[in-house]
Amino acid sequence: MAEIINLNKARKAKARVDKSANADENRVRFGRTRAQKQAEAAETTKLARLLDDAKRD
Repeated sequence: MAEIINLNKARKAKARVDKSANADENRVRFGRTRAQKQAEAAETTKLARLLDDAKRD
């Protein structure tokens, strides 16, 4: 005899697995390391300082 399963739980479990796989894919595609974020922030700060220093009153 076949095992009885709750279709609602099976559907939700499959949705969780799909969502987790999608999240992993997005982490690889869009994720940046902390060092990359800090380097970008430092570059932005440096450029802003350079522009402010070059302004004439």
